Amino acid sequence: MKSESMTNTAKKEESTAIDIIQGKRPSREEAMKAVKTLILWAGENPAREGLLETPKRVVAAYEEFFSGYNKDPACVLSKTFEDIKGFDDMVVVRDIEFVSHCEHHIVPILGKAHVAYWPDAKVVGISKLARVVDIFARRLVSQENMTRNILQCIDETLAPKGVAVYIDANHQCMSTRGVNKGCSSTITTMFSGIFKEDTNVQRRFLDMIKN
Repeated sequence: MKSESMTNTAKKEESTAIDIIQGKRPSREEAMKAVKTLILWAGENPAREGLLETPKRVVAAYEEFFSGYNKDPACVLSKTFEDIKGFDDMVVVRDIEFVSHCEHHIVPILGKAHVAYWPDAKVVGISKLARVVDIFARRLVSQENMTRNILQCIDETLAPKGVAVYIDANHQCMSTRGVNKGCSSTITTMFSGIFKEDTNVQRRFLDMIKN
């Protein structure tokens, strides 16, 4: 029941985001006006030469930072290989670098994700696992939800024997402001199937990503 509840929560979040994008998205001009307002609020003059193009640049940057809202991670995993037979072990992709943004302060989260799955009937290209990480990273996130969303997407789309996700990230909302702890990192993990049920398999995964 807990797993089903988490799945429903993730789907509700996804649906809400899509509704906002499709039906209530401000125009580019409105977005640039909002940036200009923030520049004024910060105490600067948006008409100053060095800032004249800033609203336009910020909006263009946001299009890149948050491009994950326009992509479906399940579609990325839909193309699988039929010619891989007899493989019965985990597939691990380590050190997937990502840049995301904290949903509480909209400042960068810089990190690495390590993702594994144990195929059953469906085997996917390894680059697709990195793309799934990137899609969820290019949204406003909490690291906990990002970890869960990556795992559930792989779990539900590929139906493997299990999935493991390990994320280690520096949150600049805490390293460049607030408590100003620049060397801190945050680790989140989530496991399903064989990675959750078999401690030896889980330990193998953790050993593989740390060596």
